[in-house]
Amino acid sequence: MVLVDIFKAIWTYWPLLSGTIIVLYIYQDHKTQFQLHQIQTKTALDPDAPKSITYSPSRQCNFRCGFCFHPATNSTMPISEAQKGLRLLRAAGMQKLNIAGGEPFLHPRFLAQLLIYSKEHLHLDCVSILSNGSKIPEYFLERYGKYIDILAISCDSFIKETNEVIRCGDDGDKHVEQLFRVAGWCRRYGVRFKLNTVVNAYNWSEDMVAHITELELFRWEVFPCLSGEGENENETRVRDASKFLVSDEQWNTFCERHKHLECFVPQDHRNMAGSYLLLDEEMCFLDKGTGG
Repeated sequence: MVLVDIFKAIWTYWPLLSGTIIVLYIYQDHKTQFQLHQIQTKTALDPDAPKSITYSPSRQCNFRCGFCFHPATNSTMPISEAQKGLRLLRAAGMQKLNIAGGEPFLHPRFLAQLLIYSKEHLHLDCVSILSNGSKIPEYFLERYGKYIDILAISCDSFIKETNEVIRCGDDGDKHVEQLFRVAGWCRRYGVRFKLNTVVNAYNWSEDMVAHITELELFRWEVFPCLSGEGENENETRVRDASKFLVSDEQWNTFCERHKHLECFVPQDHRNMAGSYLLLDEEMCFLDKGTGG
């Protein structure tokens, strides 16, 4: 057990966790394993409870987005350990779980087990997935759609060339085509469909009104490009988000252009601060960053 890490976790996340303290016990062997242990539990009615959690089971991804703050590759932890961590978070007051990545659909069996466990055993109010959309097969939504409340797809541009710049060479046309296919499957199997867009230096001037309208979205959340300390804040990292950051003027211009759309929900860094907890693949808390 490493006491320094325990106290660091308590100090960093005390304002978020308040009466509910979840700390990390660290066991060292040939593989470092992390296990969440509940010290004190309050009811889900506690306003300081960790109600919304974004969990990234793996950093593996088939895209190479230039501003990504999860660039490393790794495997998932055993499903039993992931379920135990979620169970403790549920006891601490978690009501909503967002499964992100990496790309969660690179591990479809693990993802399916998380979905079933979250709904049938934890009885969470809302379970959502954030995906780039490229690896989603129709059969998955047909079989497991009843366990998914919201499917969110990341799409930062509807222009082929812009997509290729942001995703560092990946085919922009195929991504948009797949996006519309997934939207149709979601309507077919009763899953609410949402789009996430990161507003950055390459897409802030784009008019997305026509495509967003055609997609018939439940919700369109847009975010300014952020940097995370120790993850993507400068050229020494695997990804350098600094060249993608937008000014307040660029961000406001993008929002002004799209604010009339009913599904449009802007999320700047002031809205996002303290709004949810972010867990990495080892169920360690991450700093979401402060943006540019």
